[in-house]
Amino acid sequence: MRGLTGQRIVIAGGGNGIGAGTAERLAAEGAMVVIGDINEDAAQATAKRITGAGGNALAVEFDLADERSVRALFDTAVDHLGGVDGLYNVGADASADVLGRDGDLLDMDPAVWRRTLEVNLIGFALTCRAALPLLLEQGRGAIVNTSSLSAHVGDHQRAAYQTSKAGINALTRHVASRWGREGIRCNCVSPGVVMTESAEKMALTPEALEFARMTIPSPRFGRPGDLAGVVAFLLSDDAEWINGQVWSINGGAMLRE
Repeated sequence: MRGLTGQRIVIAGGGNGIGAGTAERLAAEGAMVVIGDINEDAAQATAKRITGAGGNALAVEFDLADERSVRALFDTAVDHLGGVDGLYNVGADASADVLGRDGDLLDMDPAVWRRTLEVNLIGFALTCRAALPLLLEQGRGAIVNTSSLSAHVGDHQRAAYQTSKAGINALTRHVASRWGREGIRCNCVSPGVVMTESAEKMALTPEALEFARMTIPSPRFGRPGDLAGVVAFLLSDDAEWINGQVWSINGGAMLRE
């Protein structure tokens, strides 16, 4: 892809799953990646795989819900790489205490909602805010956020999660419309069922998997690499006329214009 070689990309949530797969894909395309994750061991393992394959990667422990930690992540990226050219937001709180307790509205636990919005939505706003001055200073840059199919179609459960993801779509359009004329692109990928470690642990009972399988025309569920390729494209110069868009990557689970 054009324009990724030598690009300095921060990945907020790159320790496992889609984030790790995207870090590896970006490094294979020639980008230098800073992998931020609350699980430092996972971030280090991803960075080790990249450097072992000849790529350039740095692991940083950070917390999306902590404003100081977000600032420190970008300070580290600037210190080590001299600047930032792009950001990929993919982190979320998928823990049993948060996502595992996120039910319907009548079963609402305000603490679950606060934590979900703090990490999944406000955390993305904080990373975008940290990245924007660095991108604006050089007159160009790209941000890609991660939303979810549930933001478009609804879900009987996980009301807080799907609300946070709908907010990410709105945040994406805000950044694109406000700073697009200054060279900033901000887009969003919206995955369906992707078989990551957290998905396999958290949600997907055999019944839920069978229902999901029946709703998609594709012969399989998603893999982290399916998202990684799209994110790499949206961060590349090949996507320089794509801005403010939410791309559904879901095997055809939702067919819409």
